[in-house]
Amino acid sequence: VQLQAFGGGLVQPGGSLTLSCTASGTIIDINVWGWYRQAPGKQRELVARITGYRGDSTNYADTVKDRFTILRDNLKYKATLEMNSLKPEDTAVYYCYAELNEDYYSAYKAYWGQGTLVTVSS
Repeated sequence: VQLQAFGGGLVQPGGSLTLSCTASGTIIDINVWGWYRQAPGKQRELVARITGYRGDSTNYADTVKDRFTILRDNLKYKATLEMNSLKPEDTAVYYCYAELNEDYYSAYKAYWGQGTLVTVSS
């Protein structure tokens, strides 16, 4: 199983950007999708998380609430992070994350995608 994240780039303060992450390989079910970020010199932190096939539960870091939205597309094994009103402090490498199982008998396992850099600067 592989997770591939893309969509990062340079954006001006106040702008918008959408990150995407797709999962490939043998996948039975993806229970959790998440986005984390790591700014230079800081620890990796949770940005947003969506749980359940129907996205029954979402969690956001306080710093991104009302600005970011996490969505999932179960048919495409894909998650997106819509980021609006971006601020310079949102600059970081963003990582996607998924908890999924590869067969009907295994527990969910955690997978990480490679990071994608988001730079918010004028």
